[in-house]
Amino acid sequence: MSGTLNKEDIEHFIHHGFVRVDDSFTKEVADAVLEILWKDLPYDRSNPSTWTESVIRLGMYSQEPFVNSVNTPRLHNAFDQLVGKDKWIPCRSVGTFPVRFPSHRQPSDTGKHVDASFPGDDPNNYFGWRVNVRSKGRALLMLVLYSEVTEKDAPTVIYEGSHIDVAKLLAKKGDAGLSFIELAGMLDELPQRKAVYATGKPGTVYLCHPFLVHAAQAHRGSNPKFMAQPPLLLRGDLNISNTDADYSPVEHAIQLGLD
Repeated sequence: MSGTLNKEDIEHFIHHGFVRVDDSFTKEVADAVLEILWKDLPYDRSNPSTWTESVIRLGMYSQEPFVNSVNTPRLHNAFDQLVGKDKWIPCRSVGTFPVRFPSHRQPSDTGKHVDASFPGDDPNNYFGWRVNVRSKGRALLMLVLYSEVTEKDAPTVIYEGSHIDVAKLLAKKGDAGLSFIELAGMLDELPQRKAVYATGKPGTVYLCHPFLVHAAQAHRGSNPKFMAQPPLLLRGDLNISNTDADYSPVEHAIQLGLD
């Protein structure tokens, strides 16, 4: 197939930190995912009065509809374009799902953050997981929409271009990098960046640079939001030090923060 992303898409990813890929999978696949997820929720799908929490987190899922949704030819081709052919590992599960419900209460998980990539001293403590300038372990962050998400439906807030600021920050921290919680505590000190909302129909996937700053927000719409945020894992290490190298877009974006 021809490339999923055109030249402008790739330039947008390098300089802004993300690219939106519409129709990455079918509505039928999205509906099959929702059928499974609703069975694991303690609420009545047809009765909004039972939706009492602002967010419920569901765990990892490896059933066929989930795996199929993130392994379409359209997405695989985009992974090759952004990360490099044979440099990433296909997803064999999808999760976690922060399912967000309409609520007047402010959820407690709306802080700016960058998703961590590799474990610290305690692998069971996610706040202690780490991220370094080589993005050890992680090629991309994916925001995968299984329900329609409008600006009222708690779309993820993406801070455009923030990945360059984070690369500059991490460059000072060596291979050990920073823990999730250490990095989160520094993000408000970074330059102000434009907020973009990750909206779209079921089947929309935002492919994000692993250093992109993002945040959740409260749900002011009427229908629950179903989104997964799986990593695309690296098969090896990113190359950010060989000046003669033909950098991938992920690597090129990191270089922008090092120059």
